[in-house]
Amino acid sequence: MKPATFNCTVLRDGHQSLAATRMSTEQMLEIAPILDTMGFSALETWGGATIDSGLRFLGELPFDRLDTLKKLAPKTPHMMLLRGQNMVGYTNYADDVVEAFVKTSAKHGMNIFRIFDCLNDPENMRTSIRAAKEAGATAHGTICYTTSPVHNLEYFANLGKKIADMGADGIVIKDMAGLIPPSETAALVEAIKKSTNLPVWIHTHDTAGLGAGAYVAGINAGADAVDCSIAPFANGTGQPDCMRMLALLKGYDRCPEVADDFTEKLTKISGMLQPIYESLSRFTSHKNEIVDSATLLYQVPGGMLSNFRNQLKELNIMDKFDEVMAEIPVVRKALGWIPLVTPTSQIVGSQAAFNVKFGRWKQITPQTMDVALGYYGHTPAPVDPELQAECAKRSGKQPITCRPADLIKPGMQDLRDKLTAKNIPATDENCVIYAMFPQQLEDYYAGKRPELPTAKKEENYGAPVSLSTVGVSAAISGRDMKLNIMGRVYDVHIEEK
Repeated sequence: MKPATFNCTVLRDGHQSLAATRMSTEQMLEIAPILDTMGFSALETWGGATIDSGLRFLGELPFDRLDTLKKLAPKTPHMMLLRGQNMVGYTNYADDVVEAFVKTSAKHGMNIFRIFDCLNDPENMRTSIRAAKEAGATAHGTICYTTSPVHNLEYFANLGKKIADMGADGIVIKDMAGLIPPSETAALVEAIKKSTNLPVWIHTHDTAGLGAGAYVAGINAGADAVDCSIAPFANGTGQPDCMRMLALLKGYDRCPEVADDFTEKLTKISGMLQPIYESLSRFTSHKNEIVDSATLLYQVPGGMLSNFRNQLKELNIMDKFDEVMAEIPVVRKALGWIPLVTPTSQIVGSQAAFNVKFGRWKQITPQTMDVALGYYGHTPAPVDPELQAECAKRSGKQPITCRPADLIKPGMQDLRDKLTAKNIPATDENCVIYAMFPQQLEDYYAGKRPELPTAKKEENYGAPVSLSTVGVSAAISGRDMKLNIMGRVYDVHIEEK
């Protein structure tokens, strides 16, 4: 059996999980070319929350980032996370819109589509898998790992077989909350390999401290590749660090084969990432950097946890954090033991917050109602019948059992018409982004740009550093200061108290 390989996630899930997806394309420019020389089997550069966050918070057109990174790193396959019929949005979209998104992304250089469904409903992956293969790209069907009374080896092996039968080129075990122990990882890899005879890749987080051990066990059981990141955007709610994994796998037969300068380049990139991480301290949390065994109870994924803590801070309800976390399993059970992954993690998290604030099921979000009524797809277990009946009553909609997208009429022409009416270029690129984030795209073309992240929080200051080493220069005149921080200029006036 040939050695396993590393995929690098630092340009997507690394900063999504540890810094609320706030790393800009500009901050990636010097790093991407180095990553391209290191022999990774894939670079995760796009997808997930990066498209929403880039447009909403960084003022970036999504395909511009993909084009830029593809030019800077042309040799290594680029990989993205695609939410099946949700694309990178938060609801189901028409088949022709999904097909256009996949085709356009491949045209811009995306090589590997890692396709999942938030409910593990394979029918919601079918269109994306077909579209990726028709575009000449690689389609990896992705299983969201979770635990519940209905999730076991037989369930996951059968799911892998269904996805393989749809034409997937590989299977990914996506452990979004860092729940899977080493023994379970080994058993799952073996079961899926037996049921599909396809390559198996593993994606996990180190939230509960299990990630590195899971990777070692998975590789020993036959996993072909594992996702790693690079410190400081690694470990904790992120993926295990590359350097750490290389040390842990040393001496094993299937340890990835790396170039002699691999660790030297890792060290260099880590040093380049440190000032970027510090510049984003407004969006980081020490709690995301450390092992949190409570995640084994709540099953909250790393990408959600980073953003969720930030959202609770902004809503000024951080004092209710533990109560909200404890309510999450209650909501999840009522909705048919659904996995917690975008967008269901956000749906369950929001509903849990509502339950704590207003009383259980006193207020039900429209998204929760849609999950309960089948408009997101088939849930792993039946929805609580009383909750479903209440959702039908409040929404005025009836439960469905068909594939939700079967009820959605084609959408591309309508999107073109809307963009044309707003004097926005009706390209395929703009159409598919507008389908998911209409207001953000309108704001972009209207010249409205978000305020970019600036200063660090005082409570997150670490050890003193030399300003020159982190790309900071200052010109001081009396009480006025002009700061140049990594290419961005800020005017600061100091007032005496």
